[in-house]
Amino acid sequence: MTRTRILLVDDEPGVRLGMKGYLTQHGFDVDEATSVAEAQEGFRSHRPDVAVIDYRLPDGTAMELLPRLKEIDAAVPLVVLTGHGSIELAVQAVKEGAEQFLTKPVELAVLKVVLERLVAQRRERQRHAADRSRTERSRVDPFLGTSAAIQALRGQAERIRDADSPVLVTGETGSGKSVLARWLHEGGPRKEAPFVDLNCAALSKDLLDSELFGHEKGAFTSAVAAKQGLLEVADRGTLFLDEIGDMDVAVQPKLLKVLEEQRFRRLGDVKDRRVDVRLVAATHQDLSLAAREKRFRSDLYFRISTLILHVPALRERAEDVPVLARHFLAEMGGARGRGQVALEPDAEKALMAYGWPGNIRELRNVLERAVLLSGASRLSRGDLRFEAAPPDEPLGDDLTLEELERRHIERVMARESGHVERAATKLGISRSSLYAKLKGWQSRNS
Repeated sequence: MTRTRILLVDDEPGVRLGMKGYLTQHGFDVDEATSVAEAQEGFRSHRPDVAVIDYRLPDGTAMELLPRLKEIDAAVPLVVLTGHGSIELAVQAVKEGAEQFLTKPVELAVLKVVLERLVAQRRERQRHAADRSRTERSRVDPFLGTSAAIQALRGQAERIRDADSPVLVTGETGSGKSVLARWLHEGGPRKEAPFVDLNCAALSKDLLDSELFGHEKGAFTSAVAAKQGLLEVADRGTLFLDEIGDMDVAVQPKLLKVLEEQRFRRLGDVKDRRVDVRLVAATHQDLSLAAREKRFRSDLYFRISTLILHVPALRERAEDVPVLARHFLAEMGGARGRGQVALEPDAEKALMAYGWPGNIRELRNVLERAVLLSGASRLSRGDLRFEAAPPDEPLGDDLTLEELERRHIERVMARESGHVERAATKLGISRSSLYAKLKGWQSRNS
């Protein structure tokens, strides 16, 4: 367990020596300061768990220092020590932000107990804040923002929320498809029943089969006991299948039967089981193209695409970036027991100007990295670290049409990390056409 860090602010060397020695022996790490100026700098750089401050300092008093420290981090408890205690002074200190007011000479054993209690209270507040943050995160509003694109999505989602028909949520990776799926469940008539999610891209055909439909004992070599599938777990609730475009073709007819007949069969079983679920599926792929190219069953595509909700990419709603950023920063500050973390104007401009290939997920990562590494209450442009991306080269006016096409395709392939299917979707051509072009260029260069 990490040791508690104390900032001790006193201009008397003997007092500091005695307190530091005692507290260090009892498991505290102690940093020292001798003035208001040093205390502010030490508070900002060391981030103590508690600060112990003498009332009179060479360049001011604790009453001047308390509000400045609270401005840096309001969550850190402050203890004021004074050789001339009075009720009026104690009341003033509490008004200025002190959690405790002790009269010198203070008994070190008493000080130790006070510090331990304040640290325990702070950590309990942090735990509660983290719990609230997790709860709020699971209920995050998928429509944060004021852009026309996100408000149009809200209108469409509200109209279909109470329906029982399958919903297909489309959009780029990291754009918030799973958040929208949970919102549909929690705001709909099935909200009291389970919400069960499964990422189809993360499982092989056999594992997906077993996870989704379950199996009987002895259905395969390692099936030593019967297992309930996620379909049964989601009965009367919502089944969310993320990245359904990556579902193995052999599993797709079984899912179609569930949607059409509300029946399925466990692996190794001989009887059907009835189930009542609403399906919400999500994909970053163009499933209509996949169906035309026989990579996804057309009958399943038509069945799951009764209702389609498209989540816009973050670059298509740049005016929403500051709203989302403020939401995430408030959440992160609460989870760490810190005060509000704000954005400087230059940081906000940088966030709006960036292209966000990773969408909302990338925005959250960039902000979390900045909060963790900077420790500041206001983030500037220098605190933000975006994913490195090669700058676009000017194509030039002296290139042939074939060379222009080739360079554009190479650029898209680089952005999609060599993923042919995603690149083909971005280019608006079939995967087979893209393969043919790549193979043709390769053969000419070999």
